[in-house]
Amino acid sequence: MKNFSVRLGGWGDVGVQAGAIRLEVFVREQKVPVQEELDEEDAHSVHALACDARGNAIATGRLLRDGHIGRMAVLESWRGRGVGSAVLLALVNEARRRGHAQVELSAQCHACDFYAAHGFVAEGGVYLDAGIEHRTMKRPL
Repeated sequence: MKNFSVRLGGWGDVGVQAGAIRLEVFVREQKVPVQEELDEEDAHSVHALACDARGNAIATGRLLRDGHIGRMAVLESWRGRGVGSAVLLALVNEARRRGHAQVELSAQCHACDFYAAHGFVAEGGVYLDAGIEHRTMKRPL
C-alpha cells in the first residue's frame, strides 16, 4: 500500500523541505561538502517532493531546464519502499510533458541498477563527483 504522495513544485514552494532532505542524505550521510550541494540551478528547476501520510518530506529530486534529472535523495528509513521510483517517474513524466526527447542523469554507481530498472542506459566510464563514483545514464522519451 502506497502511504506517500509526490508533488512537483518550484524551489519557492518545496525548497525548504527538499533542501533539508538533500542536506541529510548528501551532506550528513555521504559527506558531500555543503557548498557543492545547493546551487543556483535550484531556482530554475522543477522539484519533486515526496511526503508521507502525515505530510513529512521523505524524498526529493529535480529536473533541470535541459532535461537532466538530479539530486535524487530518499531518507534512509524510506529506501526500498518505492519512493525513489515514484519521484523518478514524476520527473520523467514532467520532462516528457515539457517536450524533452530524453532525460539524462549522473548516477552514483551504487544506484546504477535502480536507474537501469527504469529504462536508463549507462554511457561512458566512471568518474568522481564530490568524491563519489558516478556514471552518466540516459533514457529516451
